[in-house]
Order: sequence, then C-alpha cells, then structure tokens
Amino acid sequence: RTAPGVTSAMTAVRATPFLRGGHDIARATKPRRVERRGCVRSAVALPRVATVRRRSTCATARARQQLSSSPSPASTRLFSGARRGDSARCDVFGAGLAHVAWPLVQPTDQFGMWAAMLAASSFGLWGAKQRWGSKLGGAPLISTLCALVLANTGVIPHSAPAFAVVNKFILPLAIPLLLFTADLKRVMTCTGRVLWAFCVGTAGTALGSMLAFSLVPMSGLGEHAWTMAAALMARHVGGAVNYVAVAGILDIPPNLIAAGLAADNLMTAVYFSALFRFARETPAPDIDQTYDLKDPSHGVARDEAKADVILKARLSNAFEVNKGSYALTVAAAICAFGTYVAGAAGVGAQWVIPIVTISTVALATTFPKRIGGLAPSGEALASLAMQLFFVVIGASGSIRQMASTAPALFFFSFIQVMTHLYFTVHAGEKLGMNRADLLIASNANVGGPTTAAAMAASKGWRSLVVPAMLTGVLGYAVATFMGVGFGYAVLSKMPLR
Repeated sequence: RTAPGVTSAMTAVRATPFLRGGHDIARATKPRRVERRGCVRSAVALPRVATVRRRSTCATARARQQLSSSPSPASTRLFSGARRGDSARCDVFGAGLAHVAWPLVQPTDQFGMWAAMLAASSFGLWGAKQRWGSKLGGAPLISTLCALVLANTGVIPHSAPAFAVVNKFILPLAIPLLLFTADLKRVMTCTGRVLWAFCVGTAGTALGSMLAFSLVPMSGLGEHAWTMAAALMARHVGGAVNYVAVAGILDIPPNLIAAGLAADNLMTAVYFSALFRFARETPAPDIDQTYDLKDPSHGVARDEAKADVILKARLSNAFEVNKGSYALTVAAAICAFGTYVAGAAGVGAQWVIPIVTISTVALATTFPKRIGGLAPSGEALASLAMQLFFVVIGASGSIRQMASTAPALFFFSFIQVMTHLYFTVHAGEKLGMNRADLLIASNANVGGPTTAAAMAASKGWRSLVVPAMLTGVLGYAVATFMGVGFGYAVLSKMPLR
C-alpha cells in the first residue's frame, strides 16, 4: 500500500503543468518497492535527487575535461589510471591535481631549485656511506638516479636556469680543483716501472674501444655512437671528470651521459672483482718483500708519507677554510684565463675545459708545493661541484631513453674494460713487466688515483702507493685529450654495427 503523504505528493506533481514540462514526471515518481532485512517499504525517487546527480555528473565531466586539457603529464597519468567505478574519489582528487602547478618546483623558483639539487647531491653522498650505496656504485650514480626519478615524476623540471649555472660556471671550476697535484715533473721521475705499465694499460683501453665499437650494435645512438665511445675511453684512461669533459666537448645529450654513467658504474663492479682475483695470486714486488726487515717500526714510511705532497693531498680529510678560499680563487683565475684564450682563439666554449686542464697542469708543475698544498681543500670543493653536475645530468634525462640505451653501453663498456685488463696483464708480462705494477697501473686507468693507492696499501705493496697516486693523476691530465683525439682520428671513421 502507498502512504497517504506520498500519494498527495504525486497528485501535486501531476497537477502542475510547469513541473511536467511536456514530460511524464509521474513515471519518475512512481513508488518502488525496496526490500531491506526482510521488511518491505515504499520509496519515491524525488526529482531533486536526479537534479543533484545530474549536477554532480556535469561537475565530474568538467573536472575530467579540465584535467585532460592540463599540460601536466603527472596529473594526467594519476587521473587516467582510475577506473570508472572508482570515479567519485578520483574525480575529487583529480580535480585538485588539475589546479597544481607541475612540476612542484618551478624552474623560476631559484631557491627551490638549489634546495632540490643540493638535497639530491647530499643524498648521493650519504648513500655512498651505506652498504647498499657502495654496492650500487657510489655517490655520483646515486645522485644521478635520484635526480632522474625526481624529474620524471614531476617534482623538479627537466631544464632550469640553475642547470645552466652548474654547466657554465661550477663544472669548469671543478677541473682545476682536481688537478692541483698534477706535477708532471714528479710523475716522470717517481713513477718508474708503473708509468710504463700505465702506457700499456692505455693502449689496452684504446684496443678495447675499437673492439667494442666493432662488436656492439650502437646504431641506435646515431651520430652520438662514436662520441660515447670516446667519452668512455677517456673514462677508462683517467676518470669520471674526463668522461664529463669529453661529453661536454663532443656535445653528448644528457640522456646518454646518464645512461653511460649508470652502465659504467655497473661495469666497474665487475672489473674490480676480476682485478682483485688477479691480485690474489700476485706476489709482492721484491723491494716490498724485504721492507719489514729494513724498517720493522715503519717509521721511515711514516716520515716519507708526511713529507710527500701527493700523499698528504690525497689521503688527508681535513678541510681548511683559508686554503679552500685560496683554491677557489686560483681555480676561478684559471677558468677566466681559459675563457679569455678560447675567445681570443675563436674556438667554441666547449674547448674551455681542455685549456683549463693544460693551464692547471702547467701551474702545478711549476709550483708543486704551493699549488699541491691547496689540494685537500680543493678536492673537497670539487667533489661537491661534481655532485651537482651529476644531479643536473640526471634531471635532464629520461628514464625511457636511458633504459633503451644503457644495455648497449654496458656491453660496450664490458668488452672495452675486459680487453684492457687482459691485454694489460698478458702483454705487459710478455714485455717483462711485473704483474703487481701492471695491476696497479690498470687500477689507475679505470679506478683513478685514490682506488689505485688504496689497492697498493691493502696488498702491502708499499713501494707502489706513491706511483699509483701519480699515474692516476697523470690519467686525469691526459685522458681528455686522448679521448677526443682518438675519437676524431679513429672511432669517427669506423662503420657502425
């Protein structure tokens, strides 16, 4: 039975021509039976309910249209993933996202950009101290991946004026700060046998670059295939700073720089495993076998270390404000000189870094004690500068493009480095060189001065600690020129596979 109040309401609706509007509203207000927990009751669908539902549907449609027309890719992805059945909550959330300015940190927000960049840099330095960070590949790769994720999720932009500041000003300052110990006169007189082993290792890297370029399909990189090969060659003669320098000279896109860095860090872990396996069966040099008999208290070794400029610069963790200020002043003056020379010679801005490298090496060779004394504080500042550059590289990259190019670069780096290692060991032994010298030289090529000296110290090869440092610094000084020259002369003329 129908309730009396409901019947009167139906009669009123039917009797009103304006409300009918030519439509049969009585059909819409027809009572329906609703069963709930065994009891039967009547209910009426009032026109107001339909109006409210129609309005909410219109609002939802407007929110969808506004969100779909928004230029933000992040909000579109978040909203498009919702199912229609869940549209009530997602519509409200999506409508809110439509009014958010993406990325969250705008390119014109200078303090916001620098805060995000320094946070990613600090996260990399912190992660390198953790167990997982050391396995992942160190601070540069962690900072690069962190910035890559932040940029591809809409937190920071892919380009900003702050990135240009890092590329144009901060990165060139890092080059001289890392080369204050590049005393070539000392390198030539104190490295001895390790210097010749280093030359053999450099030849092995060049041979490995040609072999990898002919075997690994890199046609997907197009015109940047040989430039990436040249940059990775410079990386495995000197270090990451040479990789960055060659990438800047040859105008390699940030996507490829980040992919090459990730692939190379993974490859470096494989290389060190093979290197220490070789070292496990390698006897110590003859001079180190009788070292403990001549100096059982190691007093002479400590005195030599204290007097050695290279060891003090590389092994000291102390940062002095005065010397840091002097180091920045000298680095800025060298960069100003390099910029002036490049402008006067009419070459492009990408050649400023090679000119700065030559100028710093000449200054460190002429005034080894004064310039070398600035190295501990200077290298600490250079580490921060390089971290910021790796953040910029990561933020400028694309995860999709990096994932598509990193495998080819990994296999290229694998063939290049393994060819270098086996050629260095076997060819060097054929030439009558000591295996310990060859392994330290190989580490100086691929790892750099710090890891080479640490390996010599951990194996008890005390006579090779200083030569390891010096050959590693020599790699920093010459790798940029070798990578660019070998790239133009050989790799650019080789056919792509």
